[in-house]
Amino acid sequence: MTSVKPVAVGTALFRLPDPPERGQDEKMTNYVHVFDRGQPENIRQYLGDRETTIIGAELYITLAPGDDTITRRRPDLLVARNVSPEMYRADNGYIVSRQGKAPDFVLEVASRSTGVTDTGAKRDDYEKLGVAEYWRFDETGRWHGTRLAGDRLVDGRFQPIAIESVEGNALQGYSRSLDLILRWQDGGLLWINPRTGRHISTYDDVRGELDREREERIRAEGRVRELEGEIERLKGG
Repeated sequence: MTSVKPVAVGTALFRLPDPPERGQDEKMTNYVHVFDRGQPENIRQYLGDRETTIIGAELYITLAPGDDTITRRRPDLLVARNVSPEMYRADNGYIVSRQGKAPDFVLEVASRSTGVTDTGAKRDDYEKLGVAEYWRFDETGRWHGTRLAGDRLVDGRFQPIAIESVEGNALQGYSRSLDLILRWQDGGLLWINPRTGRHISTYDDVRGELDREREERIRAEGRVRELEGEIERLKGG
């Protein structure tokens, strides 16, 4: 992990430690469902504000420097708006008291080694940390007991977010924090724009658009060459 310099907290220097290496099952599920299609960057583009939005993973959340009353947690995906990404990097994680607010959104992806903790102790700790929304995704429903679930903080306590069945044997719920619909479909996690009903842009979408633009440019250049040749023929005639 990239090294960063510690920053001053009062008169002391504080930097969160690097989390331990994840188990292989965690790495695989996180990669497949969160990182494979570039979802963090896709969400960042959808939200729009790079200067004050943190979209992170693999680093700890804690309440305050040195605080051990709540277990530090390392979410599979974290989103916080109107905060300091620079401070997040300097602190090597998310310190609620330093940022001035808790994260807006946390996601945990189920694995054999974390399923019980995701639905129990982690939920309790994210509630104590003041996380606005805590979502859980499970490809099969085996480890969380359900395929998709979310909680929203109401008066300091988590309340379940409504999850509905939709066409195609899919499940979905609405995230107010992200203004996105999270959908479980065919074992995958989709991020749906509620105004268009379509998935937000992915790396594949961007690559496809670039390919189309390149093809259009090649056709346009070919047409220009044809016109230039026609002009030359007319001159010669």
